[in-house]
Amino acid sequence: MSRVIDGRDFVLDNSREVRLSAVEIPPPAAPAAPGRSDAKATLDALIGGDTVILRKAELATDRYGRIVAYAYAVRDGKEIFAQGELIAAGFARVGDQIGNRACAAELLAREKTARLGQLGLWANSYYHVLNAETPADVLAQRGRFALVEGRVVSVRESGATIYVNFGQRWSEGFAVTILKRNERNFASSGLDLKGLTGRRVMVRGWVEARGTAGSPAIAVDHPEQIEMAELK
Repeated sequence: MSRVIDGRDFVLDNSREVRLSAVEIPPPAAPAAPGRSDAKATLDALIGGDTVILRKAELATDRYGRIVAYAYAVRDGKEIFAQGELIAAGFARVGDQIGNRACAAELLAREKTARLGQLGLWANSYYHVLNAETPADVLAQRGRFALVEGRVVSVRESGATIYVNFGQRWSEGFAVTILKRNERNFASSGLDLKGLTGRRVMVRGWVEARGTAGSPAIAVDHPEQIEMAELK
């Protein structure tokens, strides 16, 4: 390994750039987001100067040609899982692109421990879980990666989209949108979308505005983006 660029990107000795899969770190383009230097320092301490093993992620490369992988530093004959350690320390959050269920379960469990312990980023209000019952606060985070929690009021279908609604007025409340063609992926993971009505859940992803009213939403592609909040 040659050098660490930030909390999830580093360069190999052959000059290829690697991006850690399945994690989100404080974005460099958001000056208000604290914790960028902590994420970089933690990753550097984890893999800097060590032999690094890369294991295949869901995408082999991203649109910029970077290798996307799970990274393990080899130290004293042992493998250290970079993503897992970053999340356990509270300097990264589990991202929205995880197709490996076993890996997702491990990372989500580590994140939960860090979040409840208010470690790293979780000690700062900038990263607190948003309340789905206050959609204006969620919409204020448009363009940000966030975690939103609330009770599902209804699950509806319209055209090619499934809407998981958290408000009585669907045009104003927060909603999760899922393409109907992806429904079988959720069913095969044991997540019954229609059965979410009345359940309290937490969802992760990028906050966007939908419809002419500009109500807040998160588009969900992977079952791992939705967690049962009652089990936290």
